[in-house]
Amino acid sequence: MLPLMTVYECPECRIQSPVDALTWCCPKCRGPWDLAFAGAPVSLPSLASRVNSLWRYAEALPPVPHGPEVSLGEGRTPLVRLTDSVSAKLDFLMPTLSFKDRGAVMLAAHARRLRPRTVLADSSGNAGTAIAAYGARAGLDCVVYVPEGTSPKKLEQIRAHGARIVEVPGDREATARAAREAADEPGVFYASHVYNPYFLHGTKTYVYELWEELGGRLPDTIVVPVGNGTLLLGAALAVEELYGHGLVDTRPALVAVQAEAVSPLAEAFHAGAEDLTGPAAARPTLAEGIAIPAPPRARQILRAVRATGGTFLTVTEDQIRAAQRDLAGRGLFVESTGVACWAAVGATPPRPGLTVVPLCGAGVKTGLAP
Repeated sequence: MLPLMTVYECPECRIQSPVDALTWCCPKCRGPWDLAFAGAPVSLPSLASRVNSLWRYAEALPPVPHGPEVSLGEGRTPLVRLTDSVSAKLDFLMPTLSFKDRGAVMLAAHARRLRPRTVLADSSGNAGTAIAAYGARAGLDCVVYVPEGTSPKKLEQIRAHGARIVEVPGDREATARAAREAADEPGVFYASHVYNPYFLHGTKTYVYELWEELGGRLPDTIVVPVGNGTLLLGAALAVEELYGHGLVDTRPALVAVQAEAVSPLAEAFHAGAEDLTGPAAARPTLAEGIAIPAPPRARQILRAVRATGGTFLTVTEDQIRAAQRDLAGRGLFVESTGVACWAAVGATPPRPGLTVVPLCGAGVKTGLAP
C-alpha cells in the first residue's frame, strides 16, 4: 500500500483525491493535480554505489512499486561545457531521445500498479513517444492523441512501440481538449505530462543530477524551455527540496524561454500578471514542443519563476534556426524546440556565474529547420 501522505491535491481548491483513483483532475475546478508527498533527503556520498539511472534518488521520489522494472535506464545524462559560463545537459541522450522519459517512467510505473483498461496521452510528439515506450515496457495498452501535422518521425516512433495514434484536426490545444474528453471514460488512466504530478516528480531528477554532478551545489542559473512547464516545475520542486533539506545554501534563478511566436507566459510575466492575460494566438513556430497557447499550470509556472528571481526570455524563428546550426557545428544535433534555451542565452547569459541549459530532444526527430 502507498503511504497515506501520498495523495493528489488541487493547488487552487485544496481538494484531495487518493492516488489510486483514475480521477485525472480536480473535480471542482478541473485543474491539474499536485502531489502531497514528503520525500527524504538524498545522501550525496551514498550515490557512488547506486543504480545508474534516476532511481538512484529513490528517497526523493514518490513510491511507485514497479519503478525499477519499468525503467529503461533513463537519466544520468552528460553535462557538457559550451562556453566558459554556459553548460548544456544532454537530455536528448535518453531511451526515446527526449527529456520526457524522466516523467514517463513515473507515469508508466504508477499506471502498472493501477492496471487500467487503457493508458491515454496527448502530445505534440515527444511525450507521446515516451509514454508509448514506457507503456510498452510496462505491458500496458496505450493510445496517443497528436495534432495533425506532427513530425512523421515522431509518429513512427510512437507506432513502433505499439501505441495507437489518434490524429486530431487543429492545433495542440484542440488535441488536448479531445484527449481530456476521452480521459473521462471508465477504465482510462490519463498519462498526462501536464495534469498528473507524478510526471513532475520525474522531471525534477534533472536538477538532482546537476546537484550531484556539481558536487553538492547547483548552477547560478537554470534555463528551461517552457510550453506546459513540466521541466520548469520539476526543477522548482527539486530546488525547494534540496534547499529545504539543507543540501544547498542558495536557490538558482529559474529562467524560462518561449518562442516569440507563442509566448503567453512571457507576456503575462512581463505584464506583472499572476495568470494568463488570455490565450495566445497559435502562430506557426519551429519550436512546436513549446507552442502552448493556454498552459493549465500557468499560475504555478509564473509563481515558480518569480520565487527564484528569474525571468522569461523569448526567441525568434531566426534565432532558433541559427542556434540549431550552431549546436550542430559543435557536434550536437538537437531538435528545433530543444535549442530554444541556447538561442536565448548562448551569446549573453542572463546573469553572472554558471548557467545550465537543457538540450531536450534529438535532431533526428524533426530534422534541420528550413
